Amino acid sequence: MAQSNIKVAVQKLGNFLSSMVMPNISAFIAWGLITALFIPDGLWPNESLAKMVDPMVTYLLPILIGYTGGKLVHDQRGGVVGAIATMGVIVGADIPMFLGAMVIGPLGGWVIKKFDQLIEGKVRAGFEMLVNNFSAGILGGLIAIFAFLGVGPAVTVVTGWLVAGVDWLVGMGLLPLTSILIEPAKVLFLNNAVNHGILSPIGVEQAKETGKSILFLLEANPGPGLGVLIAYMIFGKGTAKKSAPGAGIIHFLGGIHEIYFPYILMRPMLFLAVILSGMSGVFTLVLLNGGLFAPSSPGSIIAISAVTPHHLSAYIANYAAVLVATVVSFAVSAFILKTGKQGEEDIEAASQKMQEMKGKKSSVASALTAKQETVPHDVSKIIFACDAGMGSSAMGASLLRKKVKAAGLDISVSNTAISNLPPDAQIVITQEELTSRARNKVPNAYHISVDNFLSSPEYDKLIHTLKDTEKAEPNETIDAIEEQANVNQESETAQNNDLLRPENIFLNMEFANKEEAIRFAGKILFDAGYVKESYIDAMVERDEMTSTYMGNDVAIPHGTEAAKKDVIASGFTVLQVPNGVDFDGQKARLIFGIAGKDGTHLEILSGIAQTCSDMENIEKMVNATSAQEIIDIIGKE
Repeated sequence: MAQSNIKVAVQKLGNFLSSMVMPNISAFIAWGLITALFIPDGLWPNESLAKMVDPMVTYLLPILIGYTGGKLVHDQRGGVVGAIATMGVIVGADIPMFLGAMVIGPLGGWVIKKFDQLIEGKVRAGFEMLVNNFSAGILGGLIAIFAFLGVGPAVTVVTGWLVAGVDWLVGMGLLPLTSILIEPAKVLFLNNAVNHGILSPIGVEQAKETGKSILFLLEANPGPGLGVLIAYMIFGKGTAKKSAPGAGIIHFLGGIHEIYFPYILMRPMLFLAVILSGMSGVFTLVLLNGGLFAPSSPGSIIAISAVTPHHLSAYIANYAAVLVATVVSFAVSAFILKTGKQGEEDIEAASQKMQEMKGKKSSVASALTAKQETVPHDVSKIIFACDAGMGSSAMGASLLRKKVKAAGLDISVSNTAISNLPPDAQIVITQEELTSRARNKVPNAYHISVDNFLSSPEYDKLIHTLKDTEKAEPNETIDAIEEQANVNQESETAQNNDLLRPENIFLNMEFANKEEAIRFAGKILFDAGYVKESYIDAMVERDEMTSTYMGNDVAIPHGTEAAKKDVIASGFTVLQVPNGVDFDGQKARLIFGIAGKDGTHLEILSGIAQTCSDMENIEKMVNATSAQEIIDIIGKE
């Protein structure tokens, strides 16, 4: 349990660090372009304009990171104090303070947040502005002094150690081994923390001395991810195969590396492919003396080209590193996909698992209890939102934008970080796990939750609703929606009585392993007339693809995408296993075998999630002495 908590904490930290960097990628791009164009070795050397390069990397970028970090903790006031504090760490060191800004910016936001909580309700009317301004100024100044005297020098020392370590690795010819850490860290969403927090500051120092640094390409090389996606294009199945080409374009040309993470999570053995690919790419860079003169942000081939030193040998070295990494990644990925047992790759489940890897709550607890809303009229803007605003939301916005255009609707579709959602947002689309945060940020917007940005049915539903809304009068549209909701409610009530029958609940079960438990659950579904017998094997196959253990001592085995044709009617079974059965290192005490027809399984999962998000309900069901007790507990939700 302690190890699991540490893992979650590290993932959350990586996600938070990433959220400080990603909103400011445009500033990194601006700096990279100015560097590429105007330094002495640039495309158009200009001594006057080149004077902007050092101040931007020394002051602008760290202050933006510090401001964003403080704002994430305590909105605008946190951002201001974080920026003030970051100035102290900048002046207190003689190297770019990206890492220092990531430390002191959030600290400044946290201090002012605690101060505001302390004085809440105690400031006399009319003095609020005075207190707010002086408190932020005084506390910001004090933290800046602390940063100048302590944090800046400390980060300088740590960076010196890291530089020495990198130099030693280069000298010993061991730099390719860093891929063993970097490539898995990327999929754990530590990519921006590693790149901009560690590699970029060291790389900037090296680039000042030698004109380039290999470190800028250790994490940014798109080859490992591209090879995985090409392998899925050729050897994958189902939605993974269909979505891989689009993902490859976004990854290679757009530099959004997050897009290939779910494909690796579908097949954990693919970690080996990206590690070997990364090592091959780094070895090629070392062999051919490659490198960049500035960070590549984002990690696209276009950005890499822009910051490659402008001589032929450098272009050959860097492109060769990308090509070699792609070929190695493709070869290993193809072998894994060809030799491993394949079903219909479930990109939806992998995306859901990706959210868990980012440190979000368990899938069991992800069902929403938000109030119902109606689509607003005169919609002019749809916003996709995610943590950083440049990963999954960029994918979704791109897909929906095409659908909006094809439907002839004059509506803009954009993406942003949740923290940057504008107050006048009309329609906001987020991952299920993030909708509550988005709702808190813009409570008056119409919120849509999706569990897969690549192929959510919610897109087509929204387009259909928007087209109908254009044709109908406001009151007619609302009445129609409410009438349909009533029909759905009546239909649900009629169906729910047949979804879970007392005879399909089994108490005090014991199983030798998870496959035995899954097959037993499948046999119950078959005997009850919910599925064909072939569905049982599909349930086992589905769990082999991605574990169906959901957390909170609950597993929800169900069939593959291809096995939907074997579902006769929607229903589920409950197996009570007081002593638990091992599901990939986790103990499942409640097993819900699920069969869903026409998307009904999502409604079943939602109901189960509502119940099982509360551990008190879990304990009650594990200790229940009759089938009716379990039905009553589930029925409350």
